[in-house]
Amino acid sequence: QVLSSLGYHVVTFDYRGWGDSIGSPSERGMTYDALHVFDWIKARSGDNPVYIWGHSLGTGVATNLVRRLCERETPPDALILESPFTNIREEARSHPFSVASTQYFPGFDWFFLDPITTSGIKFANDENVKYISCSLLILHAEDDPVVPFHLGKKLYNIAATSRSFRDYKVQFVPFHTDLGYRHKYIYRSPELPRILREFLGKSEREHHH
Repeated sequence: QVLSSLGYHVVTFDYRGWGDSIGSPSERGMTYDALHVFDWIKARSGDNPVYIWGHSLGTGVATNLVRRLCERETPPDALILESPFTNIREEARSHPFSVASTQYFPGFDWFFLDPITTSGIKFANDENVKYISCSLLILHAEDDPVVPFHLGKKLYNIAATSRSFRDYKVQFVPFHTDLGYRHKYIYRSPELPRILREFLGKSEREHHH
């Protein structure tokens, strides 16, 4: 609703094995699905900019996708990561292992409680950002109980010093603990529309010049 009110079209989809999508989830499959959706959108969006937004577990899918897009030289106009981790191993070490925590982070029960599926999963945001060339915005709440704030800040520091971003804007926006946005309430921020307008406005200008 926040994005729609700012005039953006929002296209989202259920990962395979969740919601209304059939199949069973895998890192490769989820990334392939995201690539398919991106190509579907690009085929219909004309000259309009297309942005990728990943939240939580979705940041892993998003950086996998955008790395592939940049490698094939069809980057999106910007990448936004909300509450991102560095990689699934560091997130697992930081994650509070309890039944209660999985309600904050759908899919984490699948990742961490099923050791068979975890063996081949990387979701290496920290590695992917070294191969991404487009504007990057990271949003993270200091009181996030699911993906610790320090992982989002660490990812920003890796991206900000990466040569792949040298011609692009990389921005980190923290949300103070007092705001109480935790893992999934950044959308409530009255500052968010201004943050997005300023960031996306600049990335659009960069894109057109």
